[in-house]
Amino acid sequence: MTLKELEAQLLSLSKDEKAQAIQLLTQSLRTVTGIEKTPQVCGGSACIRNTRIPVWGLVEAQRLGSSELELLMNYPGLSATDLANAWAYAAAFPEEIENEIRENEEVMSVS
Repeated sequence: MTLKELEAQLLSLSKDEKAQAIQLLTQSLRTVTGIEKTPQVCGGSACIRNTRIPVWGLVEAQRLGSSELELLMNYPGLSATDLANAWAYAAAFPEEIENEIRENEEVMSVS
């Protein structure tokens, strides 16, 4: 499909659909290696590739005072590169990470 062919289809979308298309395109331009989102894994949260370790969990642990060394010791399967990828993803998608941290706090306060 060419861009010209796609243009007519994009223009026929509703405002909400256009916003979703823009979000998808933006995310595809800001991909971070080593991070994946799988619908049935951790609720679809961004995780370190091939693990169930969510990026938001690492960010929250760091905020609560865990050093990178402590994170690497607590998660033996993680590498320094994995942490660098997590921090890059968190920097690229701060709203997503903040929302997931907030949602987790809400779930924990209800429990």
